[in-house]
Amino acid sequence: MGVLQMDSVTDLTVRQIGRTASQVMQKTVEVTAASNIGRDLGIDSLTLMNIVMELEDTFELSIPLDRLADVETVGDLAALINDLRVRA
Repeated sequence: MGVLQMDSVTDLTVRQIGRTASQVMQKTVEVTAASNIGRDLGIDSLTLMNIVMELEDTFELSIPLDRLADVETVGDLAALINDLRVRA
């Protein structure tokens, strides 16, 4: 996949993460790839798990908890999802 294609896939994934976070948190959440999940978005671990479960349903994949430990930003989460989708 070329760089341009991968960037657009990441952008789509970032937008879906924003939509899912907004649904779970029941408020509009503006996200960018650089948004820090805890600091910028105020998402605690329980809310993050709810968001991850929704994303797993949306993307039809399983996100291993040990891989979530390294996720700090929305971009990190998007990259993880995209990596799991490629391997599926």
